[in-house]
Amino acid sequence: MAQDSQTLQGDGISATIVAQGAELVSLQDAEGFEFLWQAGPEWRRHSPVLFPIVGRLNGDQLRHRGQTYPMTQHGFARDKPFAWAQSGPQSCTLVLTDDADTRTHYPFAFRLAVTYTLDRRQLGVTFDITNTGEEPMPASIGAHPAFNWPLLPDLAKTDYQLTFAAAEPAPVRRLKDGLLLKTPQPTPVEGNILALSERLFDQDAVILDQPASTGVRYAGERGPAIEMAWQGFQELGVWSKPGGAPFLCIEPWHGIASPVDFDGDFVDKPGLMLIAPAAKRVLSYQIRLL
Repeated sequence: MAQDSQTLQGDGISATIVAQGAELVSLQDAEGFEFLWQAGPEWRRHSPVLFPIVGRLNGDQLRHRGQTYPMTQHGFARDKPFAWAQSGPQSCTLVLTDDADTRTHYPFAFRLAVTYTLDRRQLGVTFDITNTGEEPMPASIGAHPAFNWPLLPDLAKTDYQLTFAAAEPAPVRRLKDGLLLKTPQPTPVEGNILALSERLFDQDAVILDQPASTGVRYAGERGPAIEMAWQGFQELGVWSKPGGAPFLCIEPWHGIASPVDFDGDFVDKPGLMLIAPAAKRVLSYQIRLL
């Protein structure tokens, strides 16, 4: 199948996915209301797949067995064409495997399958990562969906909040130049509520590196809302572009940017999965339209 995109149609929901980066580019309800950020000039992406790293590596360099490999922020999967492995009216699977180009950045053999499935007013996304090589494979993966903020144009950004499934008292992590600061900071979450404002992102993303919740609701005082839930992920990033942009990203991650003082071998980087030869890891998340 040489198609560039596919639109899935479900009960009260539609989703469009493109082969480039296996990226979700539209998420609408039955009335055609668009929930997903439409890649304006502030940020040219919609919902990139972050693999085989999440965040930045120190110096944008991956070190393995005495060799150094260039690796830009969030990895290469978001910029690679995936192959369509399965395509139906309510689900599709796209696959990326290692090749000569990926091995110049990441010296490991892998198969990454991304499956999108529609249910009643819900989109499910599954990441299936297989180590097809002969040595343990260090990897991270993350979701990065961006939702319109505000969802209703006549509401203010500050009319919206995130409501977590559980209280989130743990400190959060912050970034400097894309790298993880050493010292955790007090959480801006009060109980289970994160009040949203542009100033929240002056220091880049808010990173919950030990979240108690596996779900969150994004809603305003009225109008459309979403619920997200996730399985298999360790961290959650919440981000909008500093300085103000009309989108909010809610990002389940397994992995995190390199600490500012980490410059060791990639396999020793905090937060990675280490997948044995012939083994796989499966992680998933769901977006429910409300």
